[in-house]
Amino acid sequence: MVPAEVSALHEQATVVDTHNDLLMLVAKRPPAEQAAYFATRWLPQLRAGGVDVQVLPVFIDDDFRPEGALRQTLRMVEAAHRVAEGNTDSVALCRTGEDVDAALTGGRIALVLALEGCEAVGTDVGLFETFARLGVRMASFTHFGRTALADGSAEDNAGSRLTSAGVEALGLLERLGVLVDVSHLSAAGTDHVLELATRPVVASHSSAYAVQAHHRNLTDERLKGIARTGGVVGVNFFFGFVDPASPTIGRLADHIEHVASVAGIEHVGLGPDFVKEVYEQLTPPAGTVDFEGLDARMTIPGLEGPAGLPIVTAELVRRGWPEPDIRKVLGENWLRVFRAELGVATG
Repeated sequence: MVPAEVSALHEQATVVDTHNDLLMLVAKRPPAEQAAYFATRWLPQLRAGGVDVQVLPVFIDDDFRPEGALRQTLRMVEAAHRVAEGNTDSVALCRTGEDVDAALTGGRIALVLALEGCEAVGTDVGLFETFARLGVRMASFTHFGRTALADGSAEDNAGSRLTSAGVEALGLLERLGVLVDVSHLSAAGTDHVLELATRPVVASHSSAYAVQAHHRNLTDERLKGIARTGGVVGVNFFFGFVDPASPTIGRLADHIEHVASVAGIEHVGLGPDFVKEVYEQLTPPAGTVDFEGLDARMTIPGLEGPAGLPIVTAELVRRGWPEPDIRKVLGENWLRVFRAELGVATG
């Protein structure tokens, strides 16, 4: 049970979640039902968790790669628009920092579209302009595997940096005001991005390698590199990246504290990556929910979905964190970047 004073702090703070795969479940519904499904299934969870800004990643299942990637990506982008247009009193799809602020002022949840994997682009980098017109404001080049732009972290042994198309994409995204996201990117690819970047680089859902040695987590040098660009690291809640042996709220807070101590308090946020419900609904009855030998439905107790977010605030309060720093982690750091960068074109 979260104490009343902690609940009040959480409710008053601006809470930004930079990774929830709920759009995968929305897109599985018939188009005419998508807005209502979001309103009945997800809006109550987001409200219960105090979420004010929700990044919606567009992730493509293996079934659609590579041939159907563009088609499915467009379906999911359209689903996000349907959600926003069918729930105008509750949410708004935001393209700029001004849009985010307007949504918050109006008591609505600000939705931000992101591409996770970019299989839809292939080597046709100019398609990022199309996606930017459709409202995409964040992009990660890979998932665990390989795309035409870069390698994912599961391919670290290849030692690959960005491809020439990836280098071109990075420059174009910076000009378009679309945030470059290094979550899932290989170690060498992340270093390459940090070498080339001229605008803030973010990690939407990555934790600390020093706390849990997993290829999806970021080393201290990469945490510092992201901070040097002015970016933010959204700490991932997935139990396998936090501590598969002891997935507790305390271990999650250890990651948050480590990122804050290494990158600075201005450069840490929340990137929960709630996937339990996604796995449960999308895995066929005879399928597997195995993730590197672990049950992918496992969660940190109390953090099965966004409604549990107040327990993160409670743990930081319990550890003696000052209120201004808690507010930064919950959302103010992400808001700073969104206000300065979203849709701000250059050149």
